Amino acid sequence: MQLNSLIRNNKKKIRVGRGIGSGKGKTSSRGHKGQKSRSGVSIKSFEGGQMPLYRRLPKRGFKSLNKNKTAILNLSKIQNIIEKQKNNISNTLDLKILKEKKLVNKKFLMLKILGYGEIKKNIQISAHFASKQALSKIEKAGGKISIFKNKS
Repeated sequence: MQLNSLIRNNKKKIRVGRGIGSGKGKTSSRGHKGQKSRSGVSIKSFEGGQMPLYRRLPKRGFKSLNKNKTAILNLSKIQNIIEKQKNNISNTLDLKILKEKKLVNKKFLMLKILGYGEIKKNIQISAHFASKQALSKIEKAGGKISIFKNKS
């Protein structure tokens, strides 16, 4: 015995709109007149007067139009960049150099230095922002950091 023969599907598909003798002709179970009786019309997200789901759920946050314009670099990342010979970065580092070497994306307009990790080489960094921890660690390593005054 095949598995297909075990499943009996005696239900016939109801073909609406095939004459009055079928019992589903004329209005085809849609009632008379009105929006829902027409073809191609459906009332989207209408829940019969109940408060719709999209209005019941809370709205959170907003999408900023100018987000992610600042590249964030930790000192550990800068140390890795210096250590790699293929980057051949001299003792100066700024956003323009990082973009040229394709170390940060070209969409970034500003550079921020954070103090996570250690830096061993004395290096001159030009950035728009820097944390206090980053400033102290760079100066302790013998380097120098210059902060731009941004025009915004």
